[in-house]
Amino acid sequence: MKIVFISDTHGFHGKLTLPEGDVLIHCGDVSGRGMESQIVDFLDWFTQQPHKHKIMIAGNHDFYFEQNTESSIKKLIPDNVVYLNDSLVKVEGIKIWGSPISTYFYNWAFNKHKGNDIGKHWDLIPHDTDILVTHGPAWQIRDKTHSGVHVGCDLLQNKIFETKPRIHAFGHIHECYGQDLINDVNFINASVLTADYKLSNKPIVFDW
Repeated sequence: MKIVFISDTHGFHGKLTLPEGDVLIHCGDVSGRGMESQIVDFLDWFTQQPHKHKIMIAGNHDFYFEQNTESSIKKLIPDNVVYLNDSLVKVEGIKIWGSPISTYFYNWAFNKHKGNDIGKHWDLIPHDTDILVTHGPAWQIRDKTHSGVHVGCDLLQNKIFETKPRIHAFGHIHECYGQDLINDVNFINASVLTADYKLSNKPIVFDW
């Protein structure tokens, strides 16, 4: 099974060339400012992609998903798209958990302060998760901004090394695009945009 990871398209999805695959996972920040029209435009594109399974979470730019009710969001999501919000989907036996949460950053969407505020979200992650999808990174794992600051979450890092998913996929920090294998966990920062919002990074394909 080929799994295609993308993140931080920020409205540039129409210019993105996707590789073939069975599962397409978007790790959040589908829009610029989270307006409903931007979300609809993304979903119109996402639902048309040929991948059999299409899964997404929101990110800190995607205010629509934070500010609207679950029923309103459900009406917007196409039938062939799975939207995860601290929730699980099983795809051909693979357990995928998704969360839009990231550490506090100028009060953007789904921002939580470190400690219990953010920890209660990581406590929800099942111990048998195969693929963990979050918008924000774990502490000191592809989380360093261009100004040299680490913005990942230490409690998320602890949870990952405790539960040992095969993959942790995320985005948020565009300049840290790429992959690392640490303690048998494949960490994938799938941000397709660079720090200056140029569409230069390729989607990352993982052969399961």
